[in-house]
Amino acid sequence: MNRPPAVLWIAVVLLLLVPTAAGRLLLDLAGGLLLTLLALPLILSGLGWIGWKLLQSRMITCTACGATGLKGAGVCSFCGTPYPNAADNTGVSAAQSTPARDLTIDVIAQDVDVDSDS
Repeated sequence: MNRPPAVLWIAVVLLLLVPTAAGRLLLDLAGGLLLTLLALPLILSGLGWIGWKLLQSRMITCTACGATGLKGAGVCSFCGTPYPNAADNTGVSAAQSTPARDLTIDVIAQDVDVDSDS
């Protein structure tokens, strides 16, 4: 392995310890990098939180099934119930639609005879 000579390390330490312009520049550079590395996660998490709040403000919950969708949609993508604010735009009233929680589906099992002649 190529190791830097000890003279290089001594020069760097002297630059940091001796109050010169070069030493001050190295300390400022190291401090700026450390501050950036510490502040970057805080800034990114703050931007993520703001983005989440913006997305939440554009979401609407279906009154029939509880699924969430975007406010611009006219009907729920899961159950097809019109959103309350979309009823004015499409001409379909929410009273005409039956909520999914009030519906019952009856399934009847029947035996089917299949002719083997076909």
